[in-house]
Amino acid sequence: MPGATSSLYVLGLVDRAGQLAGVAPWYLRRCPARGRVLRWLGSGEVCSEYLSVLCQPEQEEEVAESLADWLTSAKADAADGPSIADRWDLLELSDVQAQDSAVGRLADALEARGCSVHRRPGPPCWRIELPATWQHYLAMLAKDHRKQVRRIEQRLFSTGRAVMRSVCDEAELPHGQSVLVTLHQRRRGRLGQPGCFASSRFAAFHGEVMRELLRSGHLGLHWIELDGTPIAAEYHLLGFEAVYAYQSGMDPDASGIGPGNVAHVATIRHAIERGYRVFDFLRGDEPYKAHWRARPHAILEIDVVSPRITARLRHRIWRAGREARRWLRGRMRCGVGRLLAASRRAAPAASSPVPLPEQADPKP
Repeated sequence: MPGATSSLYVLGLVDRAGQLAGVAPWYLRRCPARGRVLRWLGSGEVCSEYLSVLCQPEQEEEVAESLADWLTSAKADAADGPSIADRWDLLELSDVQAQDSAVGRLADALEARGCSVHRRPGPPCWRIELPATWQHYLAMLAKDHRKQVRRIEQRLFSTGRAVMRSVCDEAELPHGQSVLVTLHQRRRGRLGQPGCFASSRFAAFHGEVMRELLRSGHLGLHWIELDGTPIAAEYHLLGFEAVYAYQSGMDPDASGIGPGNVAHVATIRHAIERGYRVFDFLRGDEPYKAHWRARPHAILEIDVVSPRITARLRHRIWRAGREARRWLRGRMRCGVGRLLAASRRAAPAASSPVPLPEQADPKP
């Protein structure tokens, strides 16, 4: 979300008939280390995935070429002002699908015009390709996991002890938001972390966005009640064929029940029954995602550096600093690893087997 040192930088392109052909939804942020950085709207604190240039597939090449021409233009907005190319140092194309052809064409077009382009893998998103029925989905799971899911259904949902509630209209929205925020903050607080909703900007943004998503039919806000008490909440964004699991909350005092697992049983079944084809856990390599038969979906981080000498020099310095910090962290981890190995060698052998850890709670 843009702040005090940020300004909107949304570029719209029209075709020869005067119709909107594409939109680059960016903002410009001034950073001491990186200079004037163009970023996606929705990056940063909001933590969005699958960001892209907006256009029709058949217009991707023309939109990419036009954006690249404009960004590298020597033309000034005013007679005595700086050129357009002098108004930015770095274009951060973060959280982009690896197969996103619109962004790929834009990066290639900018590279052809003298920009330096650096691509690296980002944290993958994890997606379940949903079958047509709940029974087909259960058949996809490992045997032990399938048994666990059936126990949850039989002992909690079939008996009426567990019930999933969903926000269906604006009158229910404040209560659903309160459940989500309370459970999320309690869980993160128990872990010694502030929680996303401790940020007043984050909370205010989503308070407004949830209302608009509900009106357009794209909000999935659910919570699970166990014996009448909320134990888990899920905040989903609904696409045309996909459910995106954006944020969650869990009651830390209900950890013995596995509130995250209970919520996933309810929400994944809910998605299948409503005809969704994909359930997307979004970014992060948490082990529970593969447990539910999600598969990684490649994400790219692309840095495009302005061809100006000062911008290239600034970026080289920043990259060198990043590599130095990475090397230092690696050395520190190696040192800690050697200390732990030495302590294990010195410790007496255990007289009984160590139990396997329980499955981690599903979401941060």
